[in-house]
Amino acid sequence: MKARIIFLLLLSAVCGLSFSQTLAERLGYKASDRLLIINCDDVGMCHSANLAVIDGMENGLITSGTIMTPCPWFNEIADYARKHPERDFGVHLTHTSEWKNYRWGSVASREKVKGLYDNEGYLWKSIEEVYAHSTPEEALTEGRAQIKKALDAGIPLTHLDSHMGTMQYNPEYMKVYAQLALEFGLPLRMATQSTMENFGFPDLRRQFKEQGILFTDYFIYDELENYEDVRSFWTEIIQNLKPGVTELYIHASKESDELKAITNSWRTRVQEADIFTKDTGIRQLISDRNIILIGYRPLMELQRKNRLTDAK
Repeated sequence: MKARIIFLLLLSAVCGLSFSQTLAERLGYKASDRLLIINCDDVGMCHSANLAVIDGMENGLITSGTIMTPCPWFNEIADYARKHPERDFGVHLTHTSEWKNYRWGSVASREKVKGLYDNEGYLWKSIEEVYAHSTPEEALTEGRAQIKKALDAGIPLTHLDSHMGTMQYNPEYMKVYAQLALEFGLPLRMATQSTMENFGFPDLRRQFKEQGILFTDYFIYDELENYEDVRSFWTEIIQNLKPGVTELYIHASKESDELKAITNSWRTRVQEADIFTKDTGIRQLISDRNIILIGYRPLMELQRKNRLTDAK
């Protein structure tokens, strides 16, 4: 009896330790470590974006990218991702098409997602229009089609996030977001707890966590209100990283006539590509502060490992 009591006490201590571990510790690091994911959004949107993410991954600090599967330059980045399975690529779930002269439709058959289309025959330009004319069910159908398109192209996906945040500003769409994460065994982008509280969703991170979905401790979002000088902004962000796992996201692109014709934000995109690929000062800052760069793959592997353990 005494031996059994000791065993139960030890088991309780071990389970308590596991439950209280930080995400960094569960990934094999120390609780005091600062881990950083530098994610490039809008990959596949255009040729200039593809060139920038490839250069940033091979020669710079970009650790992951999310691909817009409905866009015209998807095939180019899909070919690269298929040939470089060591790179971390996810799906940038795309339910909007915001540019004036450069637009796209859905991956799913238009008949299945009629509410996602505007009068011009493209996806709506804004999140508000998606919410007004479409449904979470259509968003699920399109999201599933986009993920399957990436998988069918041979891309070893590591995570999900949402273009313009369409899947993240409405609780019903957030449920779809979680459903896709569980269905495909992928971690996803999630706003920091304080941000979720400001949005009026204080319990969503806990709910997602209880379902076995992984996401970072922090996500750079609220800070964007002070986004002016590109280099100074990101320098300050990196200088003030907290212990734990943080994701920051950029829209890196190479300067080109193509990019200039698409968006007035081309200068910022070009600067972000330069900063996270060529800037020796940013690289030195990350080194000096002992920041550990990771992609989403470790989170994906841990999430799937936990699911397998729970299933036994």
